[in-house]
Amino acid sequence: MNPDQVSRRGFLRGSGALAAAGWAAVAGGWVLRPDWAHAASPIKIGIATDVTGALAPSGNSCWQTAQLAVKRINDAGGILGRPVELHLEDTASDNGVAVSNARRLVQQSQVDVVLGGILSSTREALINPIARRGKTLYIYPQLYEGGECTKNVFCTGPTPAQQAEPILRYLIEEQGSKRFALPAANYIWPQVLNKFARKVIEDLGAEVVMEDYFPIDQLEYSAVVAKINSEKVDHVFNTTIPPGLQGFTKQLYESGYYDHGGFSTVYFDENSVNFVPQRELENVYSCLDMFQTVDDPFTQQMLADYREMFPDTLYKLTAGSTSTGTYRGIKFYEQAVIATNGDLSLEAVSEAMQNAEIKEGPGGPARMVPGTGHAEMNMYIAQSKGGVWNIISQNTGVAPQECA
Repeated sequence: MNPDQVSRRGFLRGSGALAAAGWAAVAGGWVLRPDWAHAASPIKIGIATDVTGALAPSGNSCWQTAQLAVKRINDAGGILGRPVELHLEDTASDNGVAVSNARRLVQQSQVDVVLGGILSSTREALINPIARRGKTLYIYPQLYEGGECTKNVFCTGPTPAQQAEPILRYLIEEQGSKRFALPAANYIWPQVLNKFARKVIEDLGAEVVMEDYFPIDQLEYSAVVAKINSEKVDHVFNTTIPPGLQGFTKQLYESGYYDHGGFSTVYFDENSVNFVPQRELENVYSCLDMFQTVDDPFTQQMLADYREMFPDTLYKLTAGSTSTGTYRGIKFYEQAVIATNGDLSLEAVSEAMQNAEIKEGPGGPARMVPGTGHAEMNMYIAQSKGGVWNIISQNTGVAPQECA
């Protein structure tokens, strides 16, 4: 099957799911209109995410989570009495497509805020058409490498200080890992995250035995897998991503490494079975702002509402797939608009976002740290066993340590 056929099949599948959920196709994108009106026009939230492409399992959970968040807001009477309308554009795991379609959200749909982007390279591509030239608030919901301090851009996913430091400390101090391999996709997130990870590893008295970078779509890893085994690596801290991820984990598993070595990836969660089989997730570690096993009444009710809203979906509401950052970002935006008494201007809402806080959210409460554009949140270390992510430890109110 050629790539065009794969792309078209993904497009048709995504379109069918959107139509079934009540979205209407408009001018290349989709719109979900509220079922009630107000004298003033609706508040428009734009979602730019991967409905199709290599990262579609993450992107589809993103728009579904946005729909849940907005339904809850509208069912409660909207924001200061005004309903919320959702606009969606497919970024298709392609930065060129992402820029073009994000521009349509800003210029044609005239949304008040845009949430989206999965890859860091996509975030960087979107900042200009949305926040700089587009003069529109931009919320990036994905976990990432840190360092994004652009005005009117807010990051609602975890940073390296919230993810890499806790999990590496646990692996070294509690699990006794001493020799690390850092296989990575060759783009900004792995490059910057691994620089942070190397410092943590070495400061804690362990060693980075190897650090290798590969094209995102590389499928052959026999040489690096052989090296991991021959160098007696006792833990692989992985930042390869789909579609290359599938080849790497398959070849590493089949080499027998899992019988004697550890593996962690900070974006792995309950959605990861859409990328790799469960056998390659067994005993793997991750560190995120929520797992579905978090014992928090709000989180459990939110997950139940999501399952009721999308009973047949393959794409779960999870932290590694931008879902939690999307929910958190929409609720932060709601609180900011309330703080401005309904003033939707970029300057007013951006200032109010600095102090936005939610007492309940996925994984627990969260707040924006003023002057940083980043959020403080709870963080969890978990290990996958039998398809369940068992929580090992919780850190409450972890600071992002960015842009201070």
